[in-house]
Amino acid sequence: EHLTKETFKSKVFNFEENKEWKFEGDKPCLIDFYADWCQPCKIAGPILEELAKEYEGKIHIYKVNTEKERELAAAFGIRSIPTLLLIPMGESPQIFSGIGHTPEATKEMFKKAIDEVLLKSKKEN
Repeated sequence: EHLTKETFKSKVFNFEENKEWKFEGDKPCLIDFYADWCQPCKIAGPILEELAKEYEGKIHIYKVNTEKERELAAAFGIRSIPTLLLIPMGESPQIFSGIGHTPEATKEMFKKAIDEVLLKSKKEN
Protein backbone atom coordinates (compact mmCIF):
# COMPACT_ATOMS: atom_id res chain seq x y z
CA GLU A 1 0.00 0.00 0.00
CA HIS A 2 1.32 3.43 -0.94
CA LEU A 3 1.16 6.02 1.82
CA THR A 4 0.57 9.73 1.46
CA LYS A 5 1.28 12.21 4.21
CA GLU A 6 -2.33 11.91 5.41
CA THR A 7 -2.49 8.09 5.44
CA PHE A 8 0.97 7.97 7.04
CA LYS A 9 -0.28 10.18 9.90
CA SER A 10 -3.27 7.90 10.57
CA LYS A 11 -1.59 4.51 10.07
CA VAL A 12 1.96 5.11 11.29
CA PHE A 13 2.80 8.34 13.12
CA ASN A 14 1.22 11.77 13.31
CA PHE A 15 4.47 13.73 13.24
CA GLU A 16 2.63 17.05 13.08
CA GLU A 17 0.87 16.56 16.42
CA ASN A 18 3.33 14.41 18.37
CA LYS A 19 6.90 15.29 19.28
CA GLU A 20 7.48 11.91 20.94
CA TRP A 21 7.22 8.71 18.90
CA LYS A 22 3.69 7.28 19.05
CA PHE A 23 2.98 4.44 16.65
CA GLU A 24 -0.61 4.46 15.35
CA GLY A 25 -0.55 0.98 13.79
CA ASP A 26 -2.08 -2.31 14.91
CA LYS A 27 0.78 -4.51 13.61
CA PRO A 28 4.52 -4.02 13.17
CA CYS A 29 5.29 -2.45 9.82
CA LEU A 30 7.99 -1.93 7.26
CA ILE A 31 7.99 1.23 5.17
CA ASP A 32 9.90 1.31 1.89
CA PHE A 33 11.06 4.82 0.97
CA TYR A 34 11.70 4.69 -2.78
CA ALA A 35 11.67 6.62 -6.06
CA ASP A 36 10.62 5.43 -9.52
CA TRP A 37 14.01 6.29 -11.06
CA CYS A 38 16.03 4.35 -8.45
CA GLN A 39 17.47 1.09 -9.88
CA PRO A 40 17.95 -0.68 -6.50
CA CYS A 41 14.37 0.32 -5.62
CA LYS A 42 13.20 -1.51 -8.74
CA ILE A 43 14.89 -4.66 -7.41
CA ALA A 44 13.47 -4.21 -3.91
CA GLY A 45 9.88 -3.48 -5.01
CA PRO A 46 8.85 -6.95 -6.26
CA ILE A 47 10.64 -8.60 -3.33
CA LEU A 48 8.65 -6.51 -0.87
CA GLU A 49 5.46 -7.44 -2.72
CA GLU A 50 6.35 -11.14 -2.25
CA LEU A 51 7.12 -10.57 1.41
CA ALA A 52 3.82 -8.72 1.91
CA LYS A 53 2.07 -11.93 0.83
CA GLU A 54 4.33 -14.18 2.93
CA TYR A 55 3.87 -12.10 6.08
CA GLU A 56 0.22 -11.19 5.50
CA GLY A 57 -1.64 -10.81 8.78
CA LYS A 58 1.63 -10.47 10.73
CA ILE A 59 3.02 -7.15 9.50
CA HIS A 60 2.06 -4.28 7.21
CA ILE A 61 4.35 -3.33 4.32
CA TYR A 62 3.94 0.23 3.09
CA LYS A 63 5.64 2.26 0.37
CA VAL A 64 6.42 5.98 0.32
CA ASN A 65 7.41 7.63 -2.95
CA THR A 66 10.09 10.13 -1.87
CA GLU A 67 9.52 12.24 -4.98
CA LYS A 68 5.84 12.77 -4.19
CA GLU A 69 6.08 12.78 -0.39
CA ARG A 70 9.17 14.90 0.25
CA GLU A 71 7.91 16.05 3.65
CA LEU A 72 7.62 12.45 4.87
CA ALA A 73 11.11 11.60 3.66
CA ALA A 74 12.46 14.74 5.35
CA ALA A 75 10.65 13.95 8.61
CA PHE A 76 12.68 10.74 8.88
CA GLY A 77 15.92 12.12 7.47
CA ILE A 78 15.83 9.83 4.43
CA ARG A 79 18.87 10.73 2.32
CA SER A 80 19.47 7.60 0.29
CA ILE A 81 17.07 5.15 -1.24
CA PRO A 82 15.93 2.53 -0.93
CA THR A 83 15.66 2.98 2.82
CA LEU A 84 13.40 0.81 4.92
CA LEU A 85 11.89 2.00 8.17
CA LEU A 86 11.17 -0.95 10.46
CA ILE A 87 8.60 -0.23 13.16
CA PRO A 88 8.19 -2.91 15.83
CA MET A 89 5.27 -2.72 18.26
CA GLY A 90 6.06 -0.72 21.39
CA GLU A 91 9.55 0.30 20.29
CA SER A 92 11.25 3.07 18.37
CA PRO A 93 11.57 2.72 14.59
CA GLN A 94 14.81 1.50 13.08
CA ILE A 95 16.31 2.59 9.77
CA PHE A 96 17.61 -0.14 7.45
CA SER A 97 19.34 0.95 4.26
CA GLY A 98 21.11 -0.84 1.48
CA ILE A 99 20.18 -4.01 -0.30
CA GLY A 100 21.98 -7.17 -1.38
CA HIS A 101 23.81 -7.67 -4.65
CA THR A 102 21.20 -10.08 -6.01
CA PRO A 103 17.42 -10.35 -5.60
CA GLU A 104 17.94 -13.58 -3.58
CA ALA A 105 20.41 -11.90 -1.22
CA THR A 106 18.11 -8.91 -0.90
CA LYS A 107 15.12 -11.09 -0.01
CA GLU A 108 17.18 -12.89 2.64
CA MET A 109 18.35 -9.56 4.11
CA PHE A 110 14.78 -8.26 4.25
CA LYS A 111 13.46 -11.50 5.81
CA LYS A 112 16.22 -11.42 8.43
CA ALA A 113 15.40 -7.79 9.29
CA ILE A 114 11.66 -8.55 9.49
CA ASP A 115 12.18 -11.65 11.64
CA GLU A 116 14.75 -10.10 13.99
CA VAL A 117 13.35 -6.56 14.35
CA LEU A 118 9.62 -6.79 13.73
CA LEU A 119 8.72 -10.31 14.85
CA LYS A 120 11.35 -10.97 17.52
CA SER A 121 8.74 -11.38 20.23
CA LYS A 122 6.91 -13.98 18.15
CA LYS A 123 9.84 -16.13 17.02
CA GLU A 124 8.83 -19.66 16.19
CA ASN A 125 11.37 -22.45 15.95
